[in-house]
Amino acid sequence: MIGHVPGKIFVLDTNVILHDCRCLRTFEENDVVLPIVVLEELDRFKRGSEEIHFQARECLRDLDAMTGDFLATEGVSLGEGLGNLRVVVLRDAYDLLDGAFTENIADHRILATALWMKKTAPDRSVILVSKDSNLRVKAKSLGLVAQDYEADKVRRPDLLWPGRRIIEGLDPGVLEGFFEVPHKVSRAELTAVEDPQPNENFILRSGSKSVLAGYAPQEDAFVRIPPKLQAYGVRPRNAEQTFALRMLLDDSIRLVTLVGTAGTGKTLLALAAALECHTRYRQILLARPIVPLSNRDLGYLPGDVQSKIDPYMQPLRDNLAVIRGQLSPGEDQARTLAKLQESDRLVLTPLAYLRGRSLHGAFFIVDEAQNLTPHEVKTVLTRAGEGTKIVLTGDIRQIDQPYLDALSNGLSHVIARMHGQELYGHVLLEKGERSDLAELAGRLL
Repeated sequence: MIGHVPGKIFVLDTNVILHDCRCLRTFEENDVVLPIVVLEELDRFKRGSEEIHFQARECLRDLDAMTGDFLATEGVSLGEGLGNLRVVVLRDAYDLLDGAFTENIADHRILATALWMKKTAPDRSVILVSKDSNLRVKAKSLGLVAQDYEADKVRRPDLLWPGRRIIEGLDPGVLEGFFEVPHKVSRAELTAVEDPQPNENFILRSGSKSVLAGYAPQEDAFVRIPPKLQAYGVRPRNAEQTFALRMLLDDSIRLVTLVGTAGTGKTLLALAAALECHTRYRQILLARPIVPLSNRDLGYLPGDVQSKIDPYMQPLRDNLAVIRGQLSPGEDQARTLAKLQESDRLVLTPLAYLRGRSLHGAFFIVDEAQNLTPHEVKTVLTRAGEGTKIVLTGDIRQIDQPYLDALSNGLSHVIARMHGQELYGHVLLEKGERSDLAELAGRLL
């Protein structure tokens, strides 16, 4: 097909481009084929304000800027050191499937293009790339090689960093330093801790004594975490939650990720910390990605825009109710919470409304961040103006988006890429505190 040294041929599904508009140049020296139906589908996605619409427009602009004949056998070059791009038009594509499927739909025309490439280039390895697991299964049933889009997936070991460590058998004299003002021990004195990461958390033990501490990179020292740490009436119930709250209350840590299963207190701690810090921020923003069940669009729900959004925001309201329930109606914190909501300084918003905004002096909590793509998370983080703190919470084992998994979602990307940065803190929450029943169900079911 191509005049250069033959490599593999990758046939792309539309969802790969909608996931990453830069995907065309991620296949190294190998060639890329776009079935004409992919361009047809991109045309349907080019209008709109959501991330997939942005990806479609960017890819179409990229294609428009290329010179050459897409339909030519050799295609057009994707750049130095890269393969070529070809658009394939099959007028009777469905016939190639030989009646294997009952419907003549876009997915099946993409399959037919991959089959045609395999027949016309028998000396080349032809691979269908799709984010749709069902389409990959169909492809394999037809004898095709099919795989997920791998270019933007993080390495599995990058997800294993819990953001906390237990160090045993320390010299009792070292621990004594944490109980004396200024309650910190330099890295040079605590040599038992190897390669501490910025803002990493530690349980330090010497016999029956133990100390919770965090590593402060600016001071190159381990700083003791106060034993009675609390925020807006919410008190940590275990060491993991204490570590989380310590980072949430520290203004020098501008980005925090909290990962854990349901009931570990991620969102509640983040919200309580935001309220505790409200005098230091202009606004508290709480957001969630809207992921409709059964792939039903918001248009199916009754009412105006706010009515459609409300069901998706309810988990955030539930956490607000928990905090409100810990406060006496007449006390100052309860009155402050009411005023924050009335004055729009505490706002619940869907992430779809974020593009184009610049957030200054905001404490911004994004719940269920595992349902965001890497590009969507980048959009969120690049909205951060001066004095803004962003908290991402989620569970990478509970993803509702059909084209994301534990290695390709935006939350995993942040953990892998931000690890080691002084502005970043992370902790994995494993112990459920919602109830004994919730913890048992999360562990066994």
